[in-house]
Amino acid sequence: MFLPPPPPYSRPNARPNFSSFPQPLHPPPFSASSIPLATISDLPSHLLLHIVHRSFPQAPDKSYNKLERQRKTLHWLTMSLRLVNRAFYIACMHVLRSTYLPSYTSLIRPPYTSDPFPLTQNLSSDACTPLNRSRETTVLDLFIALKVHDDVWADETELHLGQPEAFRDLFDLMQPRARLEDLLRAQLAPARIDLTAYSVTFASRRVGVVGPSRRTVVEAERAKTRALR
Repeated sequence: MFLPPPPPYSRPNARPNFSSFPQPLHPPPFSASSIPLATISDLPSHLLLHIVHRSFPQAPDKSYNKLERQRKTLHWLTMSLRLVNRAFYIACMHVLRSTYLPSYTSLIRPPYTSDPFPLTQNLSSDACTPLNRSRETTVLDLFIALKVHDDVWADETELHLGQPEAFRDLFDLMQPRARLEDLLRAQLAPARIDLTAYSVTFASRRVGVVGPSRRTVVEAERAKTRALR
């Protein structure tokens, strides 16, 4: 099949008539794929954990020694990388908690006990949400945030004298209170009571349980001659 010839040039200013030409065939409309693009967060958890481990210094540096660079990396994991999304948060907290757990447990003051990861915790729930994880795990996370800051500041300047009052608040008040709340949840778990609205008031010789109406439900007092167990 031959195309018809072009129209004749009858007048210089006249527009040619293209109505006799066949209309071109346009391609079908492009349909975008509904499959979302994969990101680094879609990697398996063990690969993300390997990436986090590889972020630690692998080669020597003249400006900082290896220990100082490790502390800077731990500070970066705490303040930056774990805030990217939930996948990186889980990977970073795995490294941070395993790194600082020995230091945390060494500061527990007898006769208080510690168990930031109790076996009675519901493993099917999301342990990253504050409502499902152990109360003492929150204290451990606060200790990590305080410790990474304190270590980096101590490396940067000799004028940094530490923050003993902050650590004292953690281990004199917050850690024993959180531990008591975890023990209370473990004891009342068979009763299927919603304990999210309950908390513990803690003092050196008095402990109380506060209910949803902010009223003390039960209170126990320890005599000076009675030792803690």
